[in-house]
Amino acid sequence: MVDVAIIGIGIHPFGRTEGVSGLDQGVFAARQALKDAGLEWSDINFAYGGSAAAGAADTMVSKLGLTGLQFINVANGCATGGSALQSAFMAIKSGMFDIGMAVGFDKHPRGAFTVNTEGGLGKWYGDIGMALTPQFFGMKIQRYMHDFGITEDALVRVAVKNSNNGAKNPNAWRRTPMSYEEIATSQMVCQPLRKYMFCSPAEGGCAMILCRADKAKQLVKKPVFLKAVSVKTRPFGSFEVFSQSQALERGEPPTVKASRAAFEMAGIGPNDIDVAQLQDTESGAEIMHMAENGFCKDGEQEQWLRDGVTEITGRLPVNTDGGCLANGEPIGASGLRQVYEICAQLRGEAGQRQVPRELKTGYTHVYGAPGLSGVTILAR
Repeated sequence: MVDVAIIGIGIHPFGRTEGVSGLDQGVFAARQALKDAGLEWSDINFAYGGSAAAGAADTMVSKLGLTGLQFINVANGCATGGSALQSAFMAIKSGMFDIGMAVGFDKHPRGAFTVNTEGGLGKWYGDIGMALTPQFFGMKIQRYMHDFGITEDALVRVAVKNSNNGAKNPNAWRRTPMSYEEIATSQMVCQPLRKYMFCSPAEGGCAMILCRADKAKQLVKKPVFLKAVSVKTRPFGSFEVFSQSQALERGEPPTVKASRAAFEMAGIGPNDIDVAQLQDTESGAEIMHMAENGFCKDGEQEQWLRDGVTEITGRLPVNTDGGCLANGEPIGASGLRQVYEICAQLRGEAGQRQVPRELKTGYTHVYGAPGLSGVTILAR
């Protein structure tokens, strides 16, 4: 099987863009990616893409061009973008295609993500407040903090770091840095998570052009090579957001499975990663995912955050673009935004948020409801 490279990246700024549809934000990102790769839409053999609230991705062809290419819609919760990327990766790696696109976009209504209680859970589930996603994440991090001695200090530090990083990112939604005190004293939403510890549903688009690695350097000067892409679903006992409770004994999270498979595919380990993007739907998610992806042990996150290990200048910068906390989460685009950021970092094109040392490898992780994870490992 052939190796795969990313040769073009494009993004539409995240946040709220009045008067621009989610589809048009995806089209904008696709055109930016094509321009970055020096290609035309007619050069693309296939595409995978997804959106949760802004229509079918394949209808982008009406604006990009009716070339008759294969375009497959992807829907996998918050891991939609990562799953589109994996699909494109496999299509090229198999040898079936030479060049293609992964794209995602969304335009969510204001307010928290809600869960449809039809299909078995019943009206009672919504009546007690569990149909709002903040409830799930508050319940999950409470248990983790109890089990591993994590305090609210760590939750605050994640939010401070990501707000500072978002302030350096011209494509971020929230670009005002926030102080420790502002976050620590903000309104409690779902114990122990406060107002500024959550991301919000948002808008945005992101696209990648992938091709055979042996052709990449013929097309661009700075290709980024996809060493591994892995998507795994939940095993029994792992947390998932549509259940009525958490299992008494914690099962292995899908993130652990996806991370392990990706490292095996890439032939490297967590200590070999120079920069990472981890799902931070809220502050607690980033903390748990630091351990679930193998970068530290459960409970070590508190000291890591106090020591600045995950800052842009630290040993393992995490969410250098501000993550979901600063960018918001348009479901279809969120996972691809992570990959966009790693590509920009590896190419040395991240501007004010550029990690100030040589980078060779990057890592992305996204978690989607009802309990699946996608991981990518990239290298220069």
